[in-house]
Amino acid sequence: MSSRITAGIDVGTYEVRVVVARQDPENNLPTILGTGRAESKGLRHGYIINTADVTKSVDIALKQAEKSSGIKIKRAFISIGGVGLSGVNSQGSTMIARADQEIIEADTEQAVLTAEESIPGTLMQNRKIIYSIPALWKLDGKPVLGRVLGMKGIKLETKALFISCIESHLDDLVQAVEDAGVKVIDVVASPIAASFVTLSKSQKIAGCVLANIGAETVSIVVFENKIPISLEVFPIGGSDITNDIALGLKISLEEAESIKLGGVTSTSYSRKKLEEIVSARLGDIFELIEVHLKKIGKFGILPAGIIITGGSSSLSIIEDLARSYLRLPSRIASLNIIGSEKFQIKDSSWSVAYGLCIISNIPDEEERLGLKKHSKNIFKKIMQTLKHLLP
Repeated sequence: MSSRITAGIDVGTYEVRVVVARQDPENNLPTILGTGRAESKGLRHGYIINTADVTKSVDIALKQAEKSSGIKIKRAFISIGGVGLSGVNSQGSTMIARADQEIIEADTEQAVLTAEESIPGTLMQNRKIIYSIPALWKLDGKPVLGRVLGMKGIKLETKALFISCIESHLDDLVQAVEDAGVKVIDVVASPIAASFVTLSKSQKIAGCVLANIGAETVSIVVFENKIPISLEVFPIGGSDITNDIALGLKISLEEAESIKLGGVTSTSYSRKKLEEIVSARLGDIFELIEVHLKKIGKFGILPAGIIITGGSSSLSIIEDLARSYLRLPSRIASLNIIGSEKFQIKDSSWSVAYGLCIISNIPDEEERLGLKKHSKNIFKKIMQTLKHLLP
């Protein structure tokens, strides 16, 4: 593929989605050239239980994307999500090494390293850190606003978010995609990729939570001052709502899924009872988010509120329930995707795959104090930072 044409592969529990896009000089966002999708098989709660089945699903989606774009996909960025993905905050510090007390990149790296080493070993067992995100810097006890490199002081401190995944999940995902004949350029956390499409710069600066309600998981990422400060994944999702509807209305899973998504069905049912069933399960989801926001001290104080995305975000009562439970402004994510009309991309379930295409066009040389990759032993060439997350 051309250096200006990129592909993103989102291996979700419900579907595999592939987007092929071209970066145009006149547009800030890449233009979609082709898409592909296939039913996901061989996954459970976002992790792989049968690599061969996942490879088949990826292969079907790839062939669709290649046919619609007219481009052979040889290399791609892929997303990783599921219950194996999580974030942990930690603090670290270092003494400035230079005699003139000027802070250099080695000092910032050492501070982040000590923060990483401060994480309890039990939390990191069998896990691989894929991102380290310094959210706060202090120099001689005073907060630093903006760039810390070049400043002078004695002691440098940082508070950083470390996003990690279960190492075997990561290895299995890479293996499944590469078995489909595609070289993996880099792996990106699904909530981070989706944020490039669903959140504006002003929302990230003011403070918000992006909630992706997938088939079997709900992932959330909290932004403040344009930086991700927390990430978590819960083992609950849209399939649980479908199951509840099927049990409550005594109907098949297929009918329950259709009703959940607002489709027409021959089954007669009480609208009030349906809302009670859906509200109960959504309440469970928002209670988990509420507990997490309270844990990190952000409950009710994120001005840009909660932005909801994912396959179940179209439920009619979801915004009101989110607003009630979380005491925050609430809205469904809107997509800003160039070329989406031609390929009938109508919902935010495509945000991860398209976000991967945006990330792939961010040049490596932009790295400074933002989000840095840790998977240096997996790929020979990796993207070191995401410019859009720089403070």
